[in-house]
Amino acid sequence: MPVPTIGFIYPDHAAEDDYPRAESILGVRLPVAHIYGTDLHAVPELLDLGSPGKLRHGAAQLAAHDPQVVVWACTSGSFVRGPDGAREQVRELAKAAGVPATSTSFAFVEAARALGVERVAVAASYPDEVARLFTDFLAAAGITIVAFGSAGIETAAEVGTLTAEQVLELAVAGDHPEAEALLIPDTAMHTLEVLPRLEAALGKPVLTANQVTIWEGLRLAGATPISSSLGALFAERSVHVGG
Repeated sequence: MPVPTIGFIYPDHAAEDDYPRAESILGVRLPVAHIYGTDLHAVPELLDLGSPGKLRHGAAQLAAHDPQVVVWACTSGSFVRGPDGAREQVRELAKAAGVPATSTSFAFVEAARALGVERVAVAASYPDEVARLFTDFLAAAGITIVAFGSAGIETAAEVGTLTAEQVLELAVAGDHPEAEALLIPDTAMHTLEVLPRLEAALGKPVLTANQVTIWEGLRLAGATPISSSLGALFAERSVHVGG
């Protein structure tokens, strides 16, 4: 069987080392192409960051890797367009790449569905205005938000400097007893290494941006790797292939 290859278009530089970490854990190929813009967590900048031209450039960079699926690895750069705009974004990306495509925002929705999760808490790094657009996106997909917090961090670069302890503090502060899972958006945040600690501390599934992005790319490619170190989402019964 050929090794699954999923291509990721990643904005600027922050926590892209989560991808080679997952590569080594899962035994798959996860090449990353970078596109650039201002890294402000603000609506106009995020709309520009995920523009068709920039994503076409990312897809062109990934073509040499012959990916089976291409993923726009940016939560805010997809949900900021709303559900319809985000769907159009991935349609255009699929057309440019010539393979199926998706984005981190849709990956969160699919991951929640895979785990049978309907009520969630959201612990966002973004400013409040941007973070609330994520909760709107989830609500439109039928997910109920029982608790919401935003750390108010203005740039992706700063999010990328958060330590494992700071990520754990963000998670604990953002959780709620009625939440079936905690969602932590922002692919600029290093989370893969700390996932086992997060789930142990909260006693429930934790879905993070780079985790769900990788999982959804593999799901769309028909691959089902499992790992005890990547959270409940990568447990054997949670990973599935389908619509």
